[in-house]
Amino acid sequence: MKTERKFPFAVITKKQELRVKDGHPWIYADEITDCSEEIENGSIVDVFGQKHNYLGSGFYSEKSLIRIRLLGRNANDSYDDAFFERRVGYALKYRKDVMKEDFNACRLIHGESDGLPGLTVDKYEDILVAECASFGMETKKDVIYRALKDQLSEYGINIRGLYERNEGELRKKEGLEQYKGWYEPFGVPESPEVEITENGLKYLVDVENGQKTGFFLDQKYNRLAVRKMAEGKRVLDCCTHTGSFAMNAAMGGALSVTASDISESALEQAKANAELNGLNIDFIQADVFELLPKLREEHQKYDFIILDPPAFTKSRKTFHNARNGYRSINAMAMKLLERGSYLATCSCSHFMPAEEFKSMLKDAAGDAGVSLKIVEERHASPDHPEMIGIPETDYLKFFLVQIN
Repeated sequence: MKTERKFPFAVITKKQELRVKDGHPWIYADEITDCSEEIENGSIVDVFGQKHNYLGSGFYSEKSLIRIRLLGRNANDSYDDAFFERRVGYALKYRKDVMKEDFNACRLIHGESDGLPGLTVDKYEDILVAECASFGMETKKDVIYRALKDQLSEYGINIRGLYERNEGELRKKEGLEQYKGWYEPFGVPESPEVEITENGLKYLVDVENGQKTGFFLDQKYNRLAVRKMAEGKRVLDCCTHTGSFAMNAAMGGALSVTASDISESALEQAKANAELNGLNIDFIQADVFELLPKLREEHQKYDFIILDPPAFTKSRKTFHNARNGYRSINAMAMKLLERGSYLATCSCSHFMPAEEFKSMLKDAAGDAGVSLKIVEERHASPDHPEMIGIPETDYLKFFLVQIN
């Protein structure tokens, strides 16, 4: 269907057109065959196929390899302030529907999954934390932040501050300044630390200095899977970060819990969280690649090991090295476990698809001389929704397996 142009235009290749029709909102610079002579950075452009059929409209970024991020495919949309306010409303309504009592600490906006490409907003009680990685979204952030505050107040939630974690490398690729700090129109709270409750456990979240936006909300229900399995077991939680898996294991009635991390500051935070909840956990500062062989040499015994390392790969170029890294630590963990014991293992990189991760586990099991029985295969909690057609939104893999 031919559509009159409302904005500057871009024409894309047949290959990219098929990708867009499959649901993907990104259009790369080398897939654009023709466009308006002058397009303002961050402005809206109409996208057309080779036969001049309208495909959608989106933000134009003159410096990014992702040259256009589609916002919608309805030719009648105007992309005014009301459009973005509606998108915020849809995102909040979805979270209220799927998170129920867990709405107190959850992701409110998950970028492309909520039709707000490049924008992440997490809620920790009455504090919001945002990260913007799109030039176009940067031009609309004031509208979106105000809509969030106003619409949350309609749910009886009064936001007292919004902290921007705009430090990521993606901002540099978009030609945006890298910084972090309070969004001053909402005021400046006295402290960047806020206490949240998740699965009945209390956590101190540092929105200024914590990883990402301060806390990994996407593992919320995977932590419950660990709690359910931990009763009566000797548990080792590797790469514990804030101690969340370890504390859920302790809450589940584990016989003993040991938590390790290479970061001294992470361990201090994990210890504070354990103390806040009155839980008895032993802590070890160590590199997981050195710790696991050492524990085996010492003939330490565990019934349940949790591996939740940082992403080993953030690009396709490093995929094979990352796969070897995952294979190595999983094989080490399997060698520490007796038959009938359990392993929970994760990857948070979308460059490691679930089937490839499962294949890696098979290879690691071969290295360890064991076989694996899948108890559960899980993904991110539903406040981090996966969109069909956008594989990048399916990034978190969580496998709970039994060693046989």
